[in-house]
Amino acid sequence: MSFSVAIVGRPNVGKSTLFNRLIGKRLALVDDTPGVTRDRREGEARLGPMRFRVFDTAGLEEAKGDTMEARMRRQTEKAVADADAVLFLFDARAGVTPLDRHFADLLRRTRKPVLVVANKCEGRIGEEGRMAGYALGLGEPVAISAEHGEGLADLYEALRDCLPEGERDGAEAAAEGEGGEGAEPEGDLGPKRIQLAIVGRPNAGKSTLINRLLGEERLLTGPEAGLTRDAIAVDWTYGDHTVRLVDTAGMRRQARVEGKLERLAVAESLRAIRLAQVVVLVVDATRPLEKQDLAIADHVVEEGRALVVAVNKWDLVEDRARTLKAIQDRIETGIPQLKGVALVTLSAKTGRHLERLMPAVLAAYERWNRRLPTPRLNRWLAEATTRHPPPAVKGRRLRLRYATQVKTRPPTFALFCSQPGQLPESYLRYLSNALREVFDLAGTPLRIHLRKSDNPYVNSGDR
Repeated sequence: MSFSVAIVGRPNVGKSTLFNRLIGKRLALVDDTPGVTRDRREGEARLGPMRFRVFDTAGLEEAKGDTMEARMRRQTEKAVADADAVLFLFDARAGVTPLDRHFADLLRRTRKPVLVVANKCEGRIGEEGRMAGYALGLGEPVAISAEHGEGLADLYEALRDCLPEGERDGAEAAAEGEGGEGAEPEGDLGPKRIQLAIVGRPNAGKSTLINRLLGEERLLTGPEAGLTRDAIAVDWTYGDHTVRLVDTAGMRRQARVEGKLERLAVAESLRAIRLAQVVVLVVDATRPLEKQDLAIADHVVEEGRALVVAVNKWDLVEDRARTLKAIQDRIETGIPQLKGVALVTLSAKTGRHLERLMPAVLAAYERWNRRLPTPRLNRWLAEATTRHPPPAVKGRRLRLRYATQVKTRPPTFALFCSQPGQLPESYLRYLSNALREVFDLAGTPLRIHLRKSDNPYVNSGDR
């Protein structure tokens, strides 16, 4: 990206809708309720032949002190400071308000190129709404409809003229020969790139943890529960690994989820787990491993993702040995397949023991990607079945003839059996536990698929 653009404006003027339109995906939550966006979100945008980095921001409001609105405004100001140009949106249907004029004055002082954009100009209201933007004193407004994709050609021309000559050429050269939409990659991130989702209940300290890892106040934090709504992705480098940290909204029990916005936020969190490679479950050490924590962990296992449990607010715990033992016991009884999962005790607020987290993440990632040689697997299978033979069905003992690993991420095995449908779940659990113990796969989701082995005497002729 040769340059970056921040989208700013009052709440509910369509900033997130325009952001989604520019990146070609519905990544940012959109709703008629004002103030949906709280954190600033980044994406790779494409407008005509131009490619650039775009920031979605919270709605500008007049606020001071340490209120949530003031913290949101500071995040927006940081996005403007980092951007090369600003798109200042106003609602053409509502007209220019005193708050629009106030923030236009503030943007003028930044000495950044500012482009006034009149949104919601679809239909006959377009020209009238656009003309109202002249009152802001920031030049000729551009009429668009972010929801319907109207006026984007005019926006391209205006944005192109808004940027220095060298940056125009660089942005257009970067886009030459590239197909598809300008969206962030979410699938194969490369051999050394890890997609790491940070999940947990509300107010467990997820955003604070990411800020501490980054060394800056990148995400909105505070004492209020449920501050994060969108799943916000931030690229970060740890050693020789590129990590995409994904902050997510807190997930409450389904029965307590209220309103469309919270349902959308939880859906985004579940999607982040599905797209992740490693998931860090942040739990509050003062209220450790509640039922909802176990439900989230179980969902991570069902999705087949590597898991690390970060026990946050450890500095507030008095009897640490007893608390840690209680957490381990709760995991073993609640989700037996996660026995031995990495537990990292830390304080995101103070940074204490934070250095333990990423080595645990990388170890979990390595186990999740591990491939076991077939000869070793079959030696293990022979030993496991000798130590604890499969049960007999109608007087005939089941035979497990062969095992092989068919894929990684998570480790998945095919087990060839004389009567697959008769092998009990308890014996499969025994094999899974034995696999984890022998091959150091503790806490890693495993998949074992039973397949029927061929009968060697069928079609062999008379003897």
